[in-house]
Amino acid sequence: MGYPSKMSGTLRNHKGVFIAELLLAWLGGFFGITVLGYVHFNVPEHPDALMLITAFGSSAVLVFGDSESPSAQPRSLIGGHLLSALVGVLSYRILYYQPLMAAAVATATSIVVMRLTRTLHPPGGATALLAVIGTNEIHNLGFFYVVAPVGIGASVLLSLGLVINNIRGSRRYPKSWFS
Repeated sequence: MGYPSKMSGTLRNHKGVFIAELLLAWLGGFFGITVLGYVHFNVPEHPDALMLITAFGSSAVLVFGDSESPSAQPRSLIGGHLLSALVGVLSYRILYYQPLMAAAVATATSIVVMRLTRTLHPPGGATALLAVIGTNEIHNLGFFYVVAPVGIGASVLLSLGLVINNIRGSRRYPKSWFS
C-alpha cells in the first residue's frame, strides 16, 4: 500500500442512531457539565472551587456520546486525566519561564505517558496544556490541580456515566474497567 493510499480512509458500518441513544447522550452531557458547573459557579468563596475545565466537555462527548470507545473507559478517563494533570503541573513548575516550551512538553509528554500506561484519553492533552497556559488561579493550585478539578471532575463524569449509560438495556458501560 502506497503512502498516499493510506490516507484514503475506509467507510465502516454505521448503525442507526436512535432517539433514545441521542437523548441519553444529551442527558449525560447536560448533567455532567451541570454538576461540575454548579460547584464551579456557586462556591466562589472557596478558592479551590474551580471545577469546570474545557477538557471535561470533550470527556463528556466520549463518555456519553461514544461510551464504547476505549478512550471512554474508566481506566482511560481517570488515568488519562490524572497522569496528564501531573505532567502538566510538572512541566509548568520546571519550565514556567518558557511558557511555549512548557506547553509543548506538557502536551507531548502526556501523550507518551498515556500511551505507555494504556490510559489514552484525548482530553488529557487539554488537561496537561491547561496546567501550563491556565490562569494564576490554576497555577496557584499546584499539585492540587490533579485532585481538584481534575480527579474529582473526572470521577463525577465517570459516576454519571455509570448511571446514565446503563439506563437503557442495550447500553453497557463500562466495557472494561482496567483494559
